[in-house]
Amino acid sequence: MGRGKFKGKPTGRRNFSTPEEIGNDAPLRPFPFISFGFGGIRCRNIAEEEVEEEEREESEEEESEDESDDKPKHKGTEGLIQIENPNLVKAKNIKAKEVDLGKTTELSRREREELEKQKAHERYMKLQEQGKTEQSRKDLERLALIRQQRADAAKKREEEKAAKEQRKAEARK
Repeated sequence: MGRGKFKGKPTGRRNFSTPEEIGNDAPLRPFPFISFGFGGIRCRNIAEEEVEEEEREESEEEESEDESDDKPKHKGTEGLIQIENPNLVKAKNIKAKEVDLGKTTELSRREREELEKQKAHERYMKLQEQGKTEQSRKDLERLALIRQQRADAAKKREEEKAAKEQRKAEARK
């Protein structure tokens, strides 16, 4: 059994003899239990110890009977201390027969906001594919302008190439 932070002395506890034992000069029996009450130090005599042993045996028998009951065993100090924790959520055991499949679970605020955000993004992407959003219109205008510039640049290159070939042909003649 734990005795706390510090170990006791190796000599053990002190044993005090009662005045009756001193007077009887009987073989001394050590008293392992000393109670400190309001009246000071009081040594327990042999009769008190025997009564306590009987009580312990009776309580052990009762405990063995209690163990046979269907009481859940507690871990650690749960059985010793009554805890009134309002935040403690006890697991509810639901049988498979009692499960209601039609019942929808309510989403938390964060989950609900996340779903709304995903749906809004999907709607926006769908509109953007159709070209109905402002950003998609600007992108399409930019693309049209770039295509026009590339087409003009390609025509210009073709014309320059044709002009170059004409000069080469005239230079050969």
